Amino acid sequence: MRLLALLAAALLLTLCVPASTTLVPDPAFRQQQLRFPRVRAAYGLHQTSLHTLLRRHGIRPERLELFVRAFKLGRRVEVWGREQETGQFVLLRTYRLAGTSGTLGPKRRSGDGQVPEGFYSINRFNPDSEYHLSLGLDYPNAADLQHATPNPGGDIFIHGSNVTIGCLPITDACIRELYVLAVEARAAGQASIPVHIFPFEMTAENLARRVGSPHAAFWQGLTAGYQYFEDNHQLLVTGEVVKL
Repeated sequence: MRLLALLAAALLLTLCVPASTTLVPDPAFRQQQLRFPRVRAAYGLHQTSLHTLLRRHGIRPERLELFVRAFKLGRRVEVWGREQETGQFVLLRTYRLAGTSGTLGPKRRSGDGQVPEGFYSINRFNPDSEYHLSLGLDYPNAADLQHATPNPGGDIFIHGSNVTIGCLPITDACIRELYVLAVEARAAGQASIPVHIFPFEMTAENLARRVGSPHAAFWQGLTAGYQYFEDNHQLLVTGEVVKL
């Protein structure tokens, strides 16, 4: 059984985690975003303090690489950063989820109210969102499509406000900070910002408490990515050998 679980975990990571790519700076992206009033306001409020935060952790803003991790239980979104492709990620900010919907378990169909679980990336920046500012995730990804219904839904965002039906709201004040960090990482050349969403900390104890859940096998498939980051503060990438 353990061998099957490890094979499932490896398959899920292969489907979901993008391979490392060369980062090419794109300062024009920042300039394009700054055309929007809400982004300009966010930069005016937070650029100086966030640059100070990054430098305090030894990260040059022009070399920023981001990683975002969210937990349903505990209701938090963690923002990690490092110098591009060097060393370990360090925790920069933790934001409380201002609202939740659905239950523990993955999203499988449109309208189920579920927040997805798994390995995603930010693929859209919305500077004029209905929820102030928002960052879109690439749900459904390849792994989701293997298990979802014919209509898996979409439009999953990290956004402002405190309301949600399947998204991750962190209030307007917090999304302003995160949006600036994401724009800075994108301008520094990080075209794909990973976002890992877990139901809870994927420890053996937490999994054992829920061994009877219909999602137990799915959750087991998330453990390799979770544990690798816990052990190394680096991301597991496609093709990398993991010691389990």
